[in-house]
Amino acid sequence: MALRGISFCIDAGEHIAILGPNGSGKSTLIKVITKECYPRQPGRVRIWGRETWGLFDLRGLLGIVTNDLVKPYSALETVLSGFFGSVGVWPNHHVTLEMEHKAHEALEFFDVEHLWDHPLTELSSGEVRRVVFARALVHDPKALLLDEPCNSLDIRAQHEVREAIRKLAQSGVSIILVTHHLPDIIPEIERVIALKNGAIFCDGPKNEVLNDHNMTELFEHEALIDHNQSGMYCFRYR
Repeated sequence: MALRGISFCIDAGEHIAILGPNGSGKSTLIKVITKECYPRQPGRVRIWGRETWGLFDLRGLLGIVTNDLVKPYSALETVLSGFFGSVGVWPNHHVTLEMEHKAHEALEFFDVEHLWDHPLTELSSGEVRRVVFARALVHDPKALLLDEPCNSLDIRAQHEVREAIRKLAQSGVSIILVTHHLPDIIPEIERVIALKNGAIFCDGPKNEVLNDHNMTELFEHEALIDHNQSGMYCFRYR
């Protein structure tokens, strides 16, 4: 069993982080939210009040940012593919001038519009991640699901991506951030759901969940939590 007794609600417009160590059930929970897998009965999952969704209909409302989208397409093609829920633009896709205009606007929003004709394989890791954010935002989703957005990035790229996430949160779209890394939890996120061994370890306001005791228990390693003036959290280990 991957998840046990999971039960929570996320309000429209709410920014939350789903936090947990490797193997805690985060990836499975993502697949449940995106309808890639379903709980056995009597489990129930409602997304915007509905239990049954066509995948492409759901993807029209829920933007998904993962690390699996880096293919040898240009930045513009990558962003345009967000309209079709695909990776890249296929021959049967009808791209309108309005779609191209919105794609360029999304790239400009993340300061990578000048790279519109560059293949993703030629961009830096931070630039690639910002292009993928633009792809997720291009079709005006109600919420964005960000899966380990700073994974494998260097310090500069991590900073760029976290600033991009802050722009997303401030734009009005709901953010669901999935991570095991405290510095990913930007100031705009006010609630943290912590997972451990496939169950909810704790769920509540960020300033109540992110403390030395909870994080030591969650990660099973003695930790001290620092909170700086900019509203960012980080670990210190003993």
